[in-house]
Amino acid sequence: MTPYDAHATARTIPTPALTDGFGRKVTYLRVSVTDRCDLRCVYCMAEHMRFLPKAEVLTLEELDRIASMFVSLGVRKLRLTGGEPLVRKGLMTLVESLSRHLRSGALDELTLTTNATRLAEFAPDLARLGVKRVNVSMDTLKPDLFARLTRGGDLARVQAGVEAAGAAGMKVKINAVALARDNAAEIPALIQWAHERDLAITLIETMPMGEIDEDRTDQFVSLGDVRRDLESFWTLRDLPLTTGGPARYVEVLETGGRLGFITPLSHNFCESCNRVRLTCTGTLHSCLGQEDATDLRAVIRAGAADADLARAIAGGIDAKPKGHDFRIARGAAPSVSRHMSTTGG
Repeated sequence: MTPYDAHATARTIPTPALTDGFGRKVTYLRVSVTDRCDLRCVYCMAEHMRFLPKAEVLTLEELDRIASMFVSLGVRKLRLTGGEPLVRKGLMTLVESLSRHLRSGALDELTLTTNATRLAEFAPDLARLGVKRVNVSMDTLKPDLFARLTRGGDLARVQAGVEAAGAAGMKVKINAVALARDNAAEIPALIQWAHERDLAITLIETMPMGEIDEDRTDQFVSLGDVRRDLESFWTLRDLPLTTGGPARYVEVLETGGRLGFITPLSHNFCESCNRVRLTCTGTLHSCLGQEDATDLRAVIRAGAADADLARAIAGGIDAKPKGHDFRIARGAAPSVSRHMSTTGG
């Protein structure tokens, strides 16, 4: 794969600041490289998903071109997501290509969100190419429950991936979705497990995205309630910390570890949002919880010059809405119709 270098022509492009209509500067792009996944988490996907045909998915070269254009326009952090990014054939070629922006200093960070089922295999190469942090989705410490929540996943394999990433020198953060019926009572144990291994952990409220086989209403847990419960036996100290994402962080004084809360429903984070998402089909979503869309695949497949692509990106950023419309109500349709696996986690 020949790297696409937007910087080679950047001087000829009218470079718009990636600032939306509310004055928020966009510096963080999450890139979904595939809608496919080797797990079927019950809160994320239907059991029998219909995945996209290959022709609708961006090639590695197209992903490189669009992501590199974002970097040339001021994005400082790229996160590769899915689906499960490590199931995308040739992914390491894309990582190697994008890593040139780390070496040039144009990019501060290249990261990955993964379910870790294949992380043990890829961790050494990811670390070699400059990936210093990965987020791993893991909602329980119970093998049987993990298998049920993921419809067949192997918890031991995920934990081996976490260990391999640490051994390769990468920082690992655990992401756990809070589920009222399944893991809510286990949250303190999850936090303890992570902190004993010097891992940060972030809790996430379930989000109403895409039709699934369950009613999310029964599973929703307010993380405000979770925090109050944790504070009945631990001391949580707020941290003035941001990693470029939506989490609010605390230190658990008794464990010495870091804990994050992502609360799109009980306490939204829209006022400081600095991120946008590119789907594997080339659709730019400037808000996770809105149906806004800018079709960048159509732009580049029509033979657009770099300046045209830059203008299309700037237009999508300018239209970024003030906030999302996430809500959960019994019997209500999802707030957005697309699945998280398509949007990019």
